[in-house]
Amino acid sequence: MLEGLFMGLSTAFSFTNLLMVVGGCLIGTFIGMLPGLGPMSIIAIMIPVAVTIGDPSGALILLAGVYYGAIFGGSTSSILINAPGVASTVATAFDGYPLTRQGKAGKALTVAAIASFSGGTIGAMLLMVFAPMLATVALLFHSAEYFAMMVVGLSAIAAFAGTGQVPKALMMTVAGLMLATVGETALFNLPRFTGGIMDLQSGLAFVTLAMAMFALPEALFLVLDPKRSKSEGSGGKITDLRITRAEAKLIAPVIGRQSIQGFLIGVLPGAGATIASFLGYAVERNLAKGEEQAEFGKGSLKGLAAPEAANNAACTGSFVPLLTLGIPGSGTTAILLGALVALNVTPGPRLMVDEPAVFWSVIISMYVGNLVLLALNLPLIPYIAKVLAVPRTYLIPFILFFTLIGAYIGQNNATELLMLIGLGVIATLLRFANYPLPPLLIGFILGRMLEDNFARSMQIHGGPGFILERPMTMALLAFAVLLVVLPGLRSYRKRRVEAKKAGVADGD
Repeated sequence: MLEGLFMGLSTAFSFTNLLMVVGGCLIGTFIGMLPGLGPMSIIAIMIPVAVTIGDPSGALILLAGVYYGAIFGGSTSSILINAPGVASTVATAFDGYPLTRQGKAGKALTVAAIASFSGGTIGAMLLMVFAPMLATVALLFHSAEYFAMMVVGLSAIAAFAGTGQVPKALMMTVAGLMLATVGETALFNLPRFTGGIMDLQSGLAFVTLAMAMFALPEALFLVLDPKRSKSEGSGGKITDLRITRAEAKLIAPVIGRQSIQGFLIGVLPGAGATIASFLGYAVERNLAKGEEQAEFGKGSLKGLAAPEAANNAACTGSFVPLLTLGIPGSGTTAILLGALVALNVTPGPRLMVDEPAVFWSVIISMYVGNLVLLALNLPLIPYIAKVLAVPRTYLIPFILFFTLIGAYIGQNNATELLMLIGLGVIATLLRFANYPLPPLLIGFILGRMLEDNFARSMQIHGGPGFILERPMTMALLAFAVLLVVLPGLRSYRKRRVEAKKAGVADGD
């Protein structure tokens, strides 16, 4: 291990590979900032460029830099204009955008940058030390455990439901699960609920639904209520960029917990940064008490730091199954696997032995990459946040333009634009009726994976008995129940305490 580590150090710190790190981080950050453009498309485009480099280490360092750079920079559009174009930054918008509306865009971007850097760095350290060991743990997870993981993800709806909104949140989750059933499934190659529209055979696109749920309603709200845009924010003045010592102490434990949790979730093939960000947010909201819990969804620094640390750590963790098992954990790592094959590198348990320079140089480059990303993003925050100084008459068309372009690029057909407008109008009406939209998106993102893994488990085990046969599945489902029940128990205890206080006051 030490010999391979020293070999990786000399490879990663060569002048050419340092340029690859910086170039990958720059490209990834820029792509991540644009709503609707994710790392998958740009990595696919850059594979021919990477192959021409010739050196497998340099090529993979470049592509890896693009990947975690896009995750790092993806929070920008979520925070500033409520347009999460990447699934893993949806949870960032829940508290990031409310902070922007309070005139704290600079502080929100600073917290996101620090949390992203910390999550990525801790993830890289864990990857270096525990990669071989965690690869064997990942092999213990089968369809039954992945089904249970999806249920744990869905249990996070309790974290996105405000006071008295649990029934509405459940309705939105069911609506998201229903939307996930549109199109063909992995197990049954038959179109469902497409209405005879060929463009829907592959299902609804995430980018289309995310833009329809967040970006489009926000633009329509600014049009319908011009006073709102004038009364909120800082009037274009970028202030409050630094975080205080008290705020640093507040978010430090959150970043530590979610970096570790996010990394462990990222290690599991098929889980990925999206589930890590949702679970990170849900866990921190359940751990919060009193006024801190009430701030979630309204501009909580904890609510912003948790998903950012979790998704960046999970992004790093996803390289464990990719490099040590040759198993892609997401669409992006599947494209990276294709790039490895194109570079004549065979990922798997022998990679550390056969190609130690490739394995260790990629891991070490992640340390360097996170430093580069922090150095790039922190000085640029005042300039990035100045997008809020753009007059609303120009900003609204800007939001609409990137919303439409992002939806069109995803599937390259006009049907997506019609779906975007239709779903956007419905989402706007739901917001007027005070329905929470995040549970719908959670249901949609996890619905297809939930269905596929449940159907596969039923086929393998011949019925639902697999739940009782696999202890790990039972443990994960018990954890999901705990996530749902805990907030209810907490509110019940709170009502009991308040009732006792009221009784004592009446007695006096």
